[in-house]
Amino acid sequence: MAVHVNHLNQAVNKRTGKTTTQVIAARVVQEARTLLHHTDWTVSEIAWCLGFDELPPFMRFFKKHTAHTPLAFRHLVQV
Repeated sequence: MAVHVNHLNQAVNKRTGKTTTQVIAARVVQEARTLLHHTDWTVSEIAWCLGFDELPPFMRFFKKHTAHTPLAFRHLVQV
């Protein structure tokens, strides 16, 4: 992006009131929810697609941000 990381962080925080990490995490969670709802991909495939090398870190990340495991979330939206 040709911008210093500190400048990017300040700009994102000024614009959104959130840290860059929070903005990225929210986007990843949004994409994970969409993939869980609209695809028949396995949770492992979704984790890999979103940049997680292994399943357990993705499951912890998803549960931390949604209070549900990926499979529980998929079940909730399909009911």
